[in-house]
Amino acid sequence: MLIVLDTNVLVCGLLNPFGAPGRLLDLALAGKVRLACNDRVLAEYSEVLARPKLAIDQGRARDVLGYIRLSSVRAAAPPLAPGRPRCAPDADDLAFLEVALASGAAAIVTGNAGHFESVAAGEVPVLSATEFLERWARQSEER
Repeated sequence: MLIVLDTNVLVCGLLNPFGAPGRLLDLALAGKVRLACNDRVLAEYSEVLARPKLAIDQGRARDVLGYIRLSSVRAAAPPLAPGRPRCAPDADDLAFLEVALASGAAAIVTGNAGHFESVAAGEVPVLSATEFLERWARQSEER
């Protein structure tokens, strides 16, 4: 299953490997879930994971980012069409929606669903890590 992983879920997964974001990150690192991204998304991941106030182990961050760079589906994600509502509270969030739409991702997984709901407008599901894990488990059982 192909998803777009918002930076906040990646950060939470690295900080707390036992929570839902950590379990989701484990699935991605095991190749059971594929991540879609582009250079803008990777740049945001790199910038945020390097913030000293987060105290993320930089060796682990480099390893995870390296894996994502090598294993992700790279989407050529053009900017959203002119005139489309752009009401995301954080303009950086638009890159994640653009990648989701361009790659045909099954979902955007985020801890900030409110940032995406108005701009995604039903085009791509916006799920929390817990919601995604529940969906993934159901689909795995059906196979």
